[in-house]
Parts: sequence; structure tokens; C-alpha cells
Amino acid sequence: MTTVVSIDPVELSRELIRRPSVTPADAGAMDVAEAALTALGFACRRMRFGEIENLYARLGTARPNLCFAGHTDVVPVGDEGAWSAGPFEAQVRDGVLFGRGAADMKSAIAAFVTATAAVLDRGAPKGSISLLITGDEEGDAVDGTRAVVDALAAEGEAIDHCIVGEPTSSAALGDMIKIGRRGSVNAYATVTGVQGHVAYPHRSANPVPPLIAFLHAVQSRVLDEGSDAFQRSNLEVTTIDVGNPATNVIPAMAKARLNIRFNPAHTGASLGDWLQAEAAKAAEGFPGTFELDVRISGEAFLTEPGPFTEVVAGAVEAVSGVKPELSTTGGTSDARFIRALCPVVEFGLVGATMHAVDERTPVADIRTLAAIYERLIDDYFARFG
Repeated sequence: MTTVVSIDPVELSRELIRRPSVTPADAGAMDVAEAALTALGFACRRMRFGEIENLYARLGTARPNLCFAGHTDVVPVGDEGAWSAGPFEAQVRDGVLFGRGAADMKSAIAAFVTATAAVLDRGAPKGSISLLITGDEEGDAVDGTRAVVDALAAEGEAIDHCIVGEPTSSAALGDMIKIGRRGSVNAYATVTGVQGHVAYPHRSANPVPPLIAFLHAVQSRVLDEGSDAFQRSNLEVTTIDVGNPATNVIPAMAKARLNIRFNPAHTGASLGDWLQAEAAKAAEGFPGTFELDVRISGEAFLTEPGPFTEVVAGAVEAVSGVKPELSTTGGTSDARFIRALCPVVEFGLVGATMHAVDERTPVADIRTLAAIYERLIDDYFARFG
């Protein structure tokens, strides 16, 4: 099977950027991706969950199945007036593509589609190529990749390896591949007491001291020292809210929120149990209530270095001339859901301007990324096909 479809990765990137797909809006971005893949012969399935548009496209039925995963949704633009051009105009100036999604990560989707077209021009691979594209990576991530992975697993869909096109490169294209991520736990503390006059504390129940005691206890613990593959786990208090404008009133309620980024020395459940135990200690003797809502948004994972990471790193170095670092740094991504199906690594553009005003990426980097993905596909099927 061959294709005569010609795709320019920069123009496809611009088409995608021109769709203002701020989560949960799709704004036609998924239609653009689907049209390009349909033209290449992919069987495309739109998988809508809640408000979210998702797409699973597959070319071929044989194994191995190499999957590319990405997202068409983007974060809000912030102060649009601070941009040097419209954030969804997709302007190219002095060899640089500007626009929301240029780095994170519409250009990576375009690069992989372009790479696939180039591979198919030389004949069908010995296996299948698939793409899992979501519109919910930047949002709550409930109705996006997580839901699609659950549905595919229930159907028995086999994916052997996956590349996530997140902007993993740090200073130069090709310098970093993510082979794992730390997990993430969010905790929301709400302490409810009894409001009263500060001169008569015996008539009140101040919620602030138990909240402070809890935060001091959890901040004081060293969670671990890290490992060769992972940096140490860290707990950060992200907000403390009392909302009391008066100097002579004991407040009725105090709230706080914290986040833990953790390595495989812990699980989300073990950290949740620890937080609940510390909350119970802090609430001892307090006549009010101490509620702690713990939410696990992802577990830590590691794709052990081996044949798959060698293929990815080899393709990156062969095309870019840069030897990539295998890293687990940074935040979370949808790789945390895909790992339930298969080994997964992440590789994409330089992420320096993602989520920023004037998000941008050099046109040359988009074309180089397409060439890297093309080499990766070839080498993958030569190794595993």
C-alpha cells in the first residue's frame, strides 16, 4: 500500500492552530486531524466522552502497533493584547511559527502525520500505525485519554508501544526524551469551626490552628531522597484561604490546598492514607470538623531503558545530531494513562514557550521533528516488525 498524499508539517500545524480549541472546546481541530489521516487511509473513530472530542485512528490490523498520542486542546491565551499577533492566526515570522499550540503540541501532531505519509510513500510497514488524539489533556483529563484507554482496553485493542508528542526537549530539539513521570496527588483541606469574637475565644472554635498544625506536619516530612531515575518527591502548599477581613473576628472556616509530586517510592494511595492520618492527628481535641479530600491524578511510572528507548533515542540522534538525555523530570502528561496499555515514552519540540504569551517554535524544528518521527517509524518496524 502506498500513498500519494503530500503533507507539509508547517501548513498542517497552522491549520490546527487556527482552530481555537481551548479545553473543552474542539473548534474543528479534530476535524482537521481526521481529514489528514483519512486521506492517508487510516480508519478513524471519533470517541466522544462528555464534552470532549477524541480520535483513535489506525492503519493496518497486524502487530506490532506503534501508537502516537497527542492532544489538540490548548490552554487559554491569557491577555490577548500582550501577544505580538493573534494567538490563533498562526503567523510565520522570520522562520518562527507563532500561536497557541505551536509548541504544545499541535505541531508535533502535524509532524507525526507528515512522517507517516512519508513512510507510506515507500510502502506499508510490517504492522500498524495508530494515533490517539484527545481534546482533554490540558483540562481535567477525565473524558480524554483516560476514557479512551479504558474503552480500548475493554475492546481488547492491542497497542505495543507509544510515543507521546509532548514538548520534552529542553534547550535544543532532541536533547531530552521522557521515559517516566512522577505521580501527582492533590489534597483539599477544609476545617470548619465556630465564628466568634477574638476576646471571647472560649465561645468559638478557631479552625486556623488545626490547619496550621496539619500543614506543618506534612511539610516537615522528607518524603524520600530520590533515586538514579527520579528526583526526590516534593510536597508544596499551593494556597491557604481564610477570607477574614476583620481583625477582631475568629473565622468560621479555613482552607488549604497542596500537591505532592512523587516518585515510585510511593503510591497515590499510600500518600493519601498518610495525609488522612496527619489530618486526624491535627483535628484531635478540636470541636469542629476537619475534612480532607485527596485526589490522585496519576501514579509514578518508568519505562525501563531497553530496545524501545534505544530505537527512539537512536532516531533522535541520527537526525538531529543530538544525543538525548533519558529523563523523568517535569510535570505529568497523558502518558500516565497510556502506560496501562503499553510501554510509553515522550518526545517532541522544545517546550520553553508552552503556555506562555507568544508561544512559538522554529519552522525548521517542526520539519526536523517530522524527519525524526519518520526515522523512528522506519527503525521501529525494522526492529520489532
